[in-house]
Amino acid sequence: MELINTLIGTPLGWLMRVCYQIFHQYGAALILFTLLTKVVMFPISLLVQKNSIKMVKMKPQLDALRYQYVDDKDAFMDAQTALYKQERYSPMAGVWPLLLQLPIIFGLLDVVYKPLKHILHLSASLQQALVEKTASLLSTTVAELGTTAQLTVVETVRNTPEAFVNIPGADTAIQAIQEMRLDFFGIRLTQMPDAAVIDALFLVPVLAGLSALLMCWHQNKVNVLQIEQNKLSQWGMTLFMIAFSSFFAFIVPAAVGLYWTFGNLFSIGVTHLVNILYSPRQYIDYAVLEEMKKTAAEEKIQRKKNAALAKKYYKQFFSPENRQDRKLVFYSEGSGYYKYFQGVIEALLKNSDVIIDYVTSDPNDAIFQKNEPQIRPYYVDEPRLISLMMKMDADIVVMTTPDLEKYHIKRSRVKPNVEYIFMDHGCSSDNLAYRTGALDAFDTLFVVSREQAIEARAIEKLRHTKKKRIIECGYGLIDNMIAAYNALDKVENEKKTILIAPSWQYDNLMDSCLDDLVSGLYGCGYRVVIRPHPQYVRRFPVQMKEILERYQDKLSEDFVIETDFSSNVTVYTADLLITDWSGISFEFCFTTGKPCLFINTQLKVVNSDYKKIPLVPFDITARSKVGRQIEKSEVRQIAAVVDELLTHQEEYRERIEDLRQKHFYNLGHSGEVGAQYILRRLARRYRNGRAQQ
Repeated sequence: MELINTLIGTPLGWLMRVCYQIFHQYGAALILFTLLTKVVMFPISLLVQKNSIKMVKMKPQLDALRYQYVDDKDAFMDAQTALYKQERYSPMAGVWPLLLQLPIIFGLLDVVYKPLKHILHLSASLQQALVEKTASLLSTTVAELGTTAQLTVVETVRNTPEAFVNIPGADTAIQAIQEMRLDFFGIRLTQMPDAAVIDALFLVPVLAGLSALLMCWHQNKVNVLQIEQNKLSQWGMTLFMIAFSSFFAFIVPAAVGLYWTFGNLFSIGVTHLVNILYSPRQYIDYAVLEEMKKTAAEEKIQRKKNAALAKKYYKQFFSPENRQDRKLVFYSEGSGYYKYFQGVIEALLKNSDVIIDYVTSDPNDAIFQKNEPQIRPYYVDEPRLISLMMKMDADIVVMTTPDLEKYHIKRSRVKPNVEYIFMDHGCSSDNLAYRTGALDAFDTLFVVSREQAIEARAIEKLRHTKKKRIIECGYGLIDNMIAAYNALDKVENEKKTILIAPSWQYDNLMDSCLDDLVSGLYGCGYRVVIRPHPQYVRRFPVQMKEILERYQDKLSEDFVIETDFSSNVTVYTADLLITDWSGISFEFCFTTGKPCLFINTQLKVVNSDYKKIPLVPFDITARSKVGRQIEKSEVRQIAAVVDELLTHQEEYRERIEDLRQKHFYNLGHSGEVGAQYILRRLARRYRNGRAQQ
């Protein structure tokens, strides 16, 4: 503390002395002193303004990253750090004013408590002599006078100056002390307010609280960060500042409370000035932010409605009439997941009278429009899903959601012999795509391919987990896509159509090399269609808007940016797909028989332990079989690679067909295989009219 008093208090004392010599009135000098400290700190305020603008500008990207890495905090932190570095944002800049304000407050306390030193510049020996004489007159000790010793000296000298005349050199000091004007409109600035006494001093904490209210009210309307906060946060901080300012002004001399009050008031002017010099509207797209707020407000309203709907369906699920014949449950994360179950469900409906309870986390799931008497659909929100799964009383539960028992979805706690079946929603490597132990708690796996089956056994051996039933099922989605594609009327494109369809993971094509892709393909005689991932469009509105604006002049029949995902016509009719690590690559190749060009962006690795089993993931090995892969540094010469792929399209078709036949189990009738297994298991359980394991 003594170091702060020396380093900060001494220069502040000189500044306060200059202010006092201008007005010869302590209160007025203190107000000027407060203004000058704001001037000194203004460069920091301007730096904070710039930093705050960067934070608000990054908000859409940060929200998207939080969603993108919702289950991977380390990956989120890495992506956040990379974004901060890209934008030159400093997380510490926002606390610099507070860090600087604290030593100023301590220094100011030293100035207020020691007027003999800082205002009058008395020698150290004379200061000590005056303090010792005051202690003697008051029948106390210097130590007991404490930090307010010099203030007590001032009061004592003013009341009994004759008692100090015998101190050598004190005459001038006594006169200077008597001439000091330490009051401000009747308020003794050297004294501390008393919460139990309503007097002039009591006004200082009141004014401190009112100044905090005015400052916060103003900043809630104009401060670049605070206007983005919700009302609860804004007024929560306002109430805290009022309470803190008032309390603080009660425990320090009134001079410090006066400094704090005018500091709050001058902050209003500082906020206006930094907004003029560095206007947020020049750098922040408020239209995007307003759209995000509108969407968030709509989602909040919708969540309330959904909660009421989920409560109704939850009661229906556990109603006695529905529980009595419950054998089979499918759980879907959203409307788009039915396509993975479709083949199995349709085969079950065709070949049995089993009732299917279909639980979905999407209130608008298309399952509610099917009106199939054998399917009972239920919408359950996440809070109720937790308890619903723990109270599950079916015989078999089928889901595409991994990480059973690891997060919010648990195995049943009321029926220990429920069979949990994992149905894959991808045709690539589970070892690469899912977290460590993601499938450990399942009883049965409906695998797509031989590679997945081998991986599953290798993971069991590595992790010493139970041996699961592995059913060589196949991939229902690819079956449906092939059938839909074969039903189309094939028309050769007048211009070869190149579809760019990246993932939305970190380092995706949209962010890493889109300009080079466009430069390499535009004007080369192709029709180019850019189809960003739906989640990219939803979660990165700022980048998406910038991309649309950047290519506005190029948009035409031969250059399209497609953001309507209601149809897969573009996917089916394209002659070549360009992607990074998106799962659409294999769906495109295996459905159409056409090749794919892969750009080697950063590989998305969900399971950091994937190399612990000696199998190279299918995602990696298949890239060179269904097409070509190039590095990002080669993208500018991409036209030559595209020409080569299109020229040898038939050769690739043969290679893709060969791999398709070898890779997928039960191609074209995976649904029947999955349904037959489920029916056999149910029959076994209810043989002779009683459930068996």
